[in-house]
Parts: sequence; C-alpha cells; structure tokens
Amino acid sequence: MTLPANDAFSLALAHDQPRRSSSRARTPSLPRRSSSPKISFSPSTSSSVVFSPQPANGMPVKRGHKRNASARNGSQQLKQNREATIEELIEEVDARIARERKLSPSSSPDKRNTVKKQIDWEIPRKALHSSIGFFTIYLYTSKGNPQTVVIALSSALAVLVPIDILRLKYPLFERAFEKCVGIFMRDSEKKSSNGVIWYILGANTVLFALPLDIAVVSILILSWADTAASTFGRLWGPLTPPLPARLLGLPLAPRKSLAGFIAASLTGAAVAAGFWAYLGQMRDNMTWSWDAGVSSTFSGGSAEGGKVFSGWAGLVVVTVCAGFVSGVAEALDLGSVDDNLSLPIIAGGCLWGLFKALGWLGDIFL
Repeated sequence: MTLPANDAFSLALAHDQPRRSSSRARTPSLPRRSSSPKISFSPSTSSSVVFSPQPANGMPVKRGHKRNASARNGSQQLKQNREATIEELIEEVDARIARERKLSPSSSPDKRNTVKKQIDWEIPRKALHSSIGFFTIYLYTSKGNPQTVVIALSSALAVLVPIDILRLKYPLFERAFEKCVGIFMRDSEKKSSNGVIWYILGANTVLFALPLDIAVVSILILSWADTAASTFGRLWGPLTPPLPARLLGLPLAPRKSLAGFIAASLTGAAVAAGFWAYLGQMRDNMTWSWDAGVSSTFSGGSAEGGKVFSGWAGLVVVTVCAGFVSGVAEALDLGSVDDNLSLPIIAGGCLWGLFKALGWLGDIFL
C-alpha cells in the first residue's frame, strides 16, 4: 500500500518528535555565559597601549582595579622617564659639539667644505707690464725723440706679428715659442694673438696721434693702472661687490670687481698728479702746466683763458678726471678687443677732450 506524500511527511514528524524530546531531557543544562567585557584602545604618543576593560552594562569593574591603576601609573612614569632621557641625550650631544668647536674652531662644516682657490698672480707678466712705464719715464726725462720711439716700436711689431702667425699655425713652432716666452703669456693667449702686439699698437697709436705729455700719461696708465686693477682685483675682488652692468650707459665687464676699479682709479689719479706736477715740467709745449694752466692750443689761442684752471684748481680737476677715466676704461666690456689696445687710446682720448673742455670753459669764465 503506497501512502500519499503528505501522509508520509506527517508520519515522519510524529515518529521524530519523541526522540528529540528524549535527547533534550538527557542533556544537562549548562550555565549561561556572561557577556565578554568590552575593551577600548586609547592611543598615546608612547609605544605602550593602555587597555581599559569595561563591562557590557557600563558598570565599573571592581576586580583588579588596583592592579590596573598601578599599571597606568607605571606607564606614565615610564613615559616621563623616557622624555627626560631624550632631553638629556640632546643636551649631551649639544655640549659635546660645543666642546669640539672650541677645541678646533677651524673644523666647522662650512670651513671644511670650502676649498680655497689658488690665485695665479702672473708675476713675470706683471713685472714686464709695469717695466714699460719706467722705461717710458726714462725716455721722457732723457728727452728722447718720440718719433724714434715710434719707429723702434713699429720695427718690433713687424717682427712679432709674423712670429705670432707662425706660432698659431705650426704646433712645433708654438712649443718652441712657449718654451722661450711662455711665462709672460696667459693661457687664453696661447690660442690667440699675443698681448704684446696689442700693447705696442696701443702705445704707438697714442704717441702718433696725441700730444707727447698726454701720450706718456696714457702709456703710464696702461702700464700701472691695469696692473694695479688686476692685482687688487684678485686679492680683494671676492670681498667687494661686483660692478654694475652699466655705468653712464657704458657696458662694464662682469668679471671686473669694485676693488679693481678703485685700484685703477687711484693709480690713474696718482699718475696724472705726479706727472703734471713734477715730471711734465722737464719739457716744453705742455698741455697743462702749474703756472700757465691749459695750453693756448686748447683754449682758442687765449693764454689768459687757460690760466683759469692753473695751480691747484686745475691739478685737482685733471687728477680726479684722469682717475675716473682710468677706472672706467679698464673695466669696459668691449668684447674681444684687448685692453692693452683700448685702455691707452680711451684714456688718452678722454684726457685730450678734458683739456679741450677746460680751455673752452676758461674762455667763457674769462
């Protein structure tokens, strides 16, 4: 006999119910577990983590509260001890560094990392450069003929120019040339024209085109003011501010320093004052003299007009202007033009213009 599906399911439930009740009766009742305490984490700056157990019902825990309080007090004391220890270590390190600096003051990090640059004084070159000035004074005081000096310098130039061309064209000749006169050359001149050629060209130009006294002063400015600017610029240039990019609209070389400018200006002023106050009186036909002032050739033919700038008034004006012209001419940025050529021409031309202006002003004030 086959039962329907619904009847079979109801019979199975009825048959299973006594078995379930009997298993429940045989299983002893277990005690009910209390709810687990809630643990909250409180972050702190120290490495220790403080656990504060709290029951689920919010009531404070009575068991072990003394042990928890002592643990909290211990962690706070440990934190204070650690902070004190770090502060003591920092103070100790600072004190040790201070002692080391007192023992060796030159061993500071800035001074250890600073490398002092070696200065190339170019002593042979500067000695030759300055000696030309003394030779010029000798020729002037011995009343040498300037035309003879121009011819001698032109003859030397006719020999030096072919030698310089051969030096630049043939390496073998270049090595032989540098073995002989290499101590007078800069590194930049070993691959370009020699500075002596430009020196002779500048001296010849002022001797040929300007009055003798102005030409001599221009050569002295080239010989001594340029040397002073180079020497003091290398000595104290890093300690002084650089020159402005332009002065009175004229471009100045960025490599020039205030120390070199002051040295060139003072030297040029001293050259002009010393020459026209003492050495210039050894010859006639002077552009400026102590008694007559500016020559009549610069004052429109009037001797009285030239006397307006005689004596101390004229000497001070000439000295100040010559110093300023020397400093500016030495610091000019003219690109690839050698200063041995530009310095005497610019200085001599400006002095010639100065005496022209003084002669014109003398005629007006008269």
